[in-house]
Amino acid sequence: MNINNRNYPKQKQTIIGVCMDGTSYPYYEAAKDVMPNLQRFIKEGSVGMVKSVIPSFTNPNNMAIVTGVTPKVNGICGNFYWDTELQEEVMMNDPKYLKVPTILSELSKNNRKVAVVTAKDKLRKMLAHNLDGICFSAEFANQATLEENGIADVEQGLMGKERPGIYDPYISVYCIEAGAKLLKRQHFDVMYLTTTDFVQHKYAPGSPDANDFLSKIDFWLGELDKLGAIIGVTADHGMQAKTNPDGSPKVQFIEQLLDAQDIKTRVILPITDPYVVHHGALGGYGTLYLEDKSQLGAAKDYLLSLDGIEKVLTNAEAVEEYELPADRIGDLVVLADSSTTIGRTPDWHELDKVKEGLRSHGGEHCQEVPMIFNKKLNAEFSEKLASGNSRNFDLFHFLSNGFSN
Repeated sequence: MNINNRNYPKQKQTIIGVCMDGTSYPYYEAAKDVMPNLQRFIKEGSVGMVKSVIPSFTNPNNMAIVTGVTPKVNGICGNFYWDTELQEEVMMNDPKYLKVPTILSELSKNNRKVAVVTAKDKLRKMLAHNLDGICFSAEFANQATLEENGIADVEQGLMGKERPGIYDPYISVYCIEAGAKLLKRQHFDVMYLTTTDFVQHKYAPGSPDANDFLSKIDFWLGELDKLGAIIGVTADHGMQAKTNPDGSPKVQFIEQLLDAQDIKTRVILPITDPYVVHHGALGGYGTLYLEDKSQLGAAKDYLLSLDGIEKVLTNAEAVEEYELPADRIGDLVVLADSSTTIGRTPDWHELDKVKEGLRSHGGEHCQEVPMIFNKKLNAEFSEKLASGNSRNFDLFHFLSNGFSN
């Protein structure tokens, strides 16, 4: 079946796409002694490194994965953006912002049984858009109904326990566990399971908390594997420490700094979402709108002079380089280096929530993520994965075409 100009033929086995939010390969390497199932996937299946879309944030990458195309095509280029028609800053979590259908919805309309579980409810509406199947969030599993989510009584009927809170590391484990329990209960052709990155924002690779979390994820990946599914595990982005030597957040408050240069701007930080405990709305990518367009050159030059600011692109340059939608990214796109974040003004951010050990993402340095399959890819797709040119949004194309049927 052709969806967004890519082919997704039906497989005899269940195909499961897993997005491990914020999980770069060093997490798995450091946890290899407590992740026997994933280590078996790596040894007996297939593994390679792929690139996420820029900005390396949750919504753009999840929607790229489930549409199989770039933000320029699907329209989703942040968790948050400036709506020029409404003249408002809005969450980009409404299906109206999607410019193309999802793979999940199109397959569900063509006799494929589809189930989706997301840790964060902010993704659910877009993942569920026009979907004829099951789609619920672990965050609001207690509110799931047949009418809205295709399933009711998730906590007791499916899981046998209450959901953890959104800032509990095990909300993501609950998400993968829900996928395994759904598949034990009935057959699905396609599943998508996508977690949250609270652990990765708080704990570095190899830390006891990160490894404990990943060991529990590994158990449920093993249960999915036992059920005979073809599993592909990737990520929406990586994660890096963004701190000064004293452990405080390393931030360039570019709206305040430009204002001091008499360059008036509206800075938009597309990492912004309801989960500010994770990151305080501080990431490695931002866009800005200039009041006076004639100051574009001056703004770009000034920003590039700042420590930690790595790239400043015009709208046209950003569209070309990162395949972004021109109507949703402003006049300039700003990217920070591996240890710096971009802010608006100190007062705008809840800095007390990230005063120690800030870890975040958004720029190119969090773009490389693993793609791991529990079974061996065929020669054509094994070569594609080994090339280093594949993207995380190729996940369902690999799952649908990369294995003998």
